[in-house]
Amino acid sequence: MPHTVLLAEDDRAIRNALERALTLEGYHVTAVADGVEALAQAHRSRPDVLVLDVMMPGIDGLQVCRVLRAEGDRTPVLILTALVETADRIAGLDAGADDYVVKPFDVEEVFARLRALLRRAAPAPAEPEPPAAQEAEAPAPAGRILVAAGLRMDPQARRAWRGDRELELTRTEFELLELLVRHAGVVLEHSTIYDRIWGYDFGPGSKNLAVYVGYLRRKLDEPGAPQLIHTVRGVGYVLREG
Repeated sequence: MPHTVLLAEDDRAIRNALERALTLEGYHVTAVADGVEALAQAHRSRPDVLVLDVMMPGIDGLQVCRVLRAEGDRTPVLILTALVETADRIAGLDAGADDYVVKPFDVEEVFARLRALLRRAAPAPAEPEPPAAQEAEAPAPAGRILVAAGLRMDPQARRAWRGDRELELTRTEFELLELLVRHAGVVLEHSTIYDRIWGYDFGPGSKNLAVYVGYLRRKLDEPGAPQLIHTVRGVGYVLREG
């Protein structure tokens, strides 16, 4: 079955062009012109992924995202924005968006980001059930909790803590932190992180990774405590204390 996309974009030319491109790419697309229609459609039929323009009349894309997240809807959201400042991008992530594309955009980049979001949202393969006689005695999976640099992560429950403080992370933030924790002390190159998290290297000109690292630092860092994510200029990032 083709993946379903709910596209909300008030610019008719962009909406029609993107709807046509996504349809040709094999998606089943429902296109609407504003945030009110987007919420109504999302409530009628939950899509596999949402593509939301930020600047729309009435209810904008960020407000749509906030409403859905408040309702417990975890459908992946890709934001389209003409706002290029880091603060604007952070506002989108803070609203619960999973990724963003800056206008004007290359449609191939939109395709790549959608593929990555859908891969990450796909349910993990079901593990075989243990024999009934052993089910009650089965121990918890070994190595379930990841520990590094004062952080604890439970990948199955998608929960993370620094000390006793639980971190509120988006899907992408959690996956980025998990990658760093699993390779604590190892410098991960930009291209490696892009490939593992987004499934696509967006090139040296992309600021996507830097924005996510900056936002993750804001959630991790504590007054008087050492910074955990360090930049290795020209190479990548490493997780370590001090």
